[in-house]
Amino acid sequence: MAQSLQVAIVGAGLGGLAAAIGILRAGHRVLILEQASALGEIGAGIQIPPNSSRILKRWGLLDKIEAVSVRPVDFILRSYRDGRILSKQNTVPFAEERYGVPYLHIHRADYHRILVKEAERLGVKMQLGSTVTKIDFEKPSVHVKDKPEIHADLILGADGLKSVCREALLGQPDPPHLTGDLAYRIIVKAEDMKKHPDLRELAEKPAINYWMGPNSHAVCYLLQGGGLYNIVLICPDNLPEMVNTAKADVREMRNFFGQWDPKLKALLSLVQETSKWRLQNSEEMPTWSHPSGKFALLGDACHATLPYLAQGAAQAVEDGAVLGSLFERLTSPNQIPDLLTIYESLRKPRTTRVVKGSTALRDIFHMADGPRQIERDRQLLEEEPFEGFPNRWADPVFQRWLFGYDAEKEVEGAWGRCLNGN
Repeated sequence: MAQSLQVAIVGAGLGGLAAAIGILRAGHRVLILEQASALGEIGAGIQIPPNSSRILKRWGLLDKIEAVSVRPVDFILRSYRDGRILSKQNTVPFAEERYGVPYLHIHRADYHRILVKEAERLGVKMQLGSTVTKIDFEKPSVHVKDKPEIHADLILGADGLKSVCREALLGQPDPPHLTGDLAYRIIVKAEDMKKHPDLRELAEKPAINYWMGPNSHAVCYLLQGGGLYNIVLICPDNLPEMVNTAKADVREMRNFFGQWDPKLKALLSLVQETSKWRLQNSEEMPTWSHPSGKFALLGDACHATLPYLAQGAAQAVEDGAVLGSLFERLTSPNQIPDLLTIYESLRKPRTTRVVKGSTALRDIFHMADGPRQIERDRQLLEEEPFEGFPNRWADPVFQRWLFGYDAEKEVEGAWGRCLNGN
């Protein structure tokens, strides 16, 4: 590194923080502009697959993450009718034996807090209460409402699904796109589950349990050392137009799943209140970066995905790790345009495959009763996993591609090719 560069990141979510940590570790300066007046994350459980935990281990954060996480033993796919197990994919000890790092569950707020503390330890500057009104791609600079203009060598837009930065780059409004699905997000106490004989095993044996049914599915797992149980129910979107979150009627929720596995119904009987969250994503962009070579997007701002592969946050963290690794190799500000070209060439094809794979998994999970569902279940029950297997985490080819990703090695190869004129 010849000189320390100044990078401005718009957004202090998981992706923005990961980019900040990566770039700070490379010896550069980072300012994060965050619209909220206080740092924090809403939401509940989040999954940290091996492609993420590998990065966290390299950054020396895995022990802190594990201290507030749970290691699920298996992925379990179940029939919605009776909870019959259709397919399992082991994660303990499989993930560490195959990929060298664990698969984890964590509360989103705990994950965010640990990344914030690490960014602060590395010297990040935070400017909260900062609403971005304009980006000058040539200077480059960020205009902030009622605050001085921010200048930097590079600006990164990490402001999520409803990204001001994405709309600035596109030069037009680009609101989130409806997917036709919504999610009930729920947390119950594991101690309450243990009082119910049908639920004790779910509360005592860490696993990722999926129930697959027509137009809907449920996914459940333990959090915070096994003290909490995270429940996400996906079903068709019936929220009013222009309403993206709303308090939900618990009776409506229970009635929707009224013909499902008695064990799942028993679990939902513990729910006292819940909310609905409309699931939205974005369309693929022609490019993530500006021709000036001084601006790029990352995370949900450019590749928001449905949550079915549990890879949204993981892909944002990968973005940050790739940017950090590229910045370690930077010797001149004149290399920033090339750096962004390499970044996009490494990240865009992969995130596109993840986004499309998540949408395709919805079709697998949500099959209507009939011949296709019967054939899916037969394959899960009777066949050894193959490329294209309905349990995507057990597909030997897709799993290796998804979990085996090493951001550092990807950058090392791409940077070498760049130096050789390729």
